[in-house]
Amino acid sequence: MTIRARFLIPCILAFGLAATPAAAQSLEVGITPSLDRIEVLHEGEPIVIQREQDTFHTVTPDFSMTSRPCPPFCIQPMRAGPGIETLGELEFLAYLQQASEDPDIVVIDSRGADEYARGTIPGAINLPWERLHFASGASPEEVQRYLAEFGVIFDGDFYGFSNAKTLVLFCNGPWCGQSPTNLRTLTGLGYPPDRLKWYRGGMQLWHLLGFTTIPGGS
Repeated sequence: MTIRARFLIPCILAFGLAATPAAAQSLEVGITPSLDRIEVLHEGEPIVIQREQDTFHTVTPDFSMTSRPCPPFCIQPMRAGPGIETLGELEFLAYLQQASEDPDIVVIDSRGADEYARGTIPGAINLPWERLHFASGASPEEVQRYLAEFGVIFDGDFYGFSNAKTLVLFCNGPWCGQSPTNLRTLTGLGYPPDRLKWYRGGMQLWHLLGFTTIPGGS
């Protein structure tokens, strides 16, 4: 994480997320008592994130199921691994907002491309878990290419993580293993755990709280 991000994110959380300039009129359903929406960039375009304003709105059927076969859809622990921070919604929103300004922070949807295309969180890019997973067919060259995009240097023998970006990962929710698999793969390769963050609530809690979603792009 950059020095700027290391100091700014705690400040955002301490004094409140930065409201979007578009927030001219107060919304009935806010995010916090003093914040009703934020603005992020998604593929270079500004997107406003706010909560659904219909107070009778219910969660989409895709995320209303309470029970799925376990395995593989088993409840995940609160921590994805030693040193990896688990984020709630407000902390995750702070990272989303900061990622729009700081290229050293990347928000990653770890689900498959089809799920990402049907709807994702604004500001997230897609890196399906199997693209980093050797046992699922990922090649060393492909993994090295992704790591290079995250500031990791490979000298032919070892990975260098001194310039590694802060990655914020999520998937479908507390029962989904896709982002935890990505996180285990990254730490197994040597990625610094303090530069990995996990939004455990994922798409299910995001939908449950009525936050904005958009179709994923390329």
